[in-house]
Amino acid sequence: MIMTQTIDFHHVPVMLKPCIEALNLQPGGIYADATLGGAGHSSEIVKYLENGRLIGFDRDPDAILASGKRLEPYGDRVTLVNRNYAEVKSALKALEIDTLNGALMDLGVSSYQLDEADRGFSYMQDAPLDMRMNPADPLSAKDIVNTYSEEQLENIIFTYGEERWAKRIVGFIVAEREKTPIETTGQLVDIIKKAVPKDARRDGPHPAKRTFQAIRIEVNNELGGLTPALHDFIDVLVPGGRLAVITFHSLEDRIVKNVFREREKGCTCPPSYPACICGKQSAGRVITRKPILPTDVEIEQNPRSRSAKLRVFEKR
Repeated sequence: MIMTQTIDFHHVPVMLKPCIEALNLQPGGIYADATLGGAGHSSEIVKYLENGRLIGFDRDPDAILASGKRLEPYGDRVTLVNRNYAEVKSALKALEIDTLNGALMDLGVSSYQLDEADRGFSYMQDAPLDMRMNPADPLSAKDIVNTYSEEQLENIIFTYGEERWAKRIVGFIVAEREKTPIETTGQLVDIIKKAVPKDARRDGPHPAKRTFQAIRIEVNNELGGLTPALHDFIDVLVPGGRLAVITFHSLEDRIVKNVFREREKGCTCPPSYPACICGKQSAGRVITRKPILPTDVEIEQNPRSRSAKLRVFEKR
């Protein structure tokens, strides 16, 4: 167990009860929280593990410090790993663990990361343009905004942010960075506000929301590592073990849905083939034919849960 200093890493766990029910927790099982954050989910999971073990992953060292303190009373039932969930197989091997009884992935950005101005995630506070979940990573939002080509930026903001004004926003960014480097979130927000037509800013979310989301995804390679990580977590589950995943936007949810369907189906041969020649077998079944959504009460109490969707896969 890691000893820690205190960090105010506040985290309101999304759909806590459905997640606990989805994992079908066993007292002696080994479970992974792939996105530890402030240990909101983990602090509830570990209560069910009488002689089991919880492995908590997070690439953010602040999350490891804060969660270590919060989970300290559970002693050696908890092991924290300061690594990306995409490294689950090598991390488990280093811990001499072969299989998991279940795993939870909460793909949202933690409240701490959004609210801590110095991290540069929020479009509501002026701060250095950073957005790195692990401050030791080499690529920051500042690098992307100032060095990516116009075509690269437009593709990122349109694809990851699903922003209809991507081309116009990028045009304004490029024009501004030619005059002076864009170094703060406040600078970027002002540029986006100028780029988005006034009529389009009257309704809907904050005009910078989608652009900030897109840049954050690129900085942290959130979608690039998701597909292989989902496969890896399914691979290491014991028979009957479950993987529960919470997504917060359509791109993530589509990836999770497609991977779950692929692993349930097994065979990847074209429908025109008279018989299977790929040899792939079903790895299990999708528990959630439709995603589980937060209740109206939860959305009222925690507005950040509004776009959350929970999907569950069970190993055969």
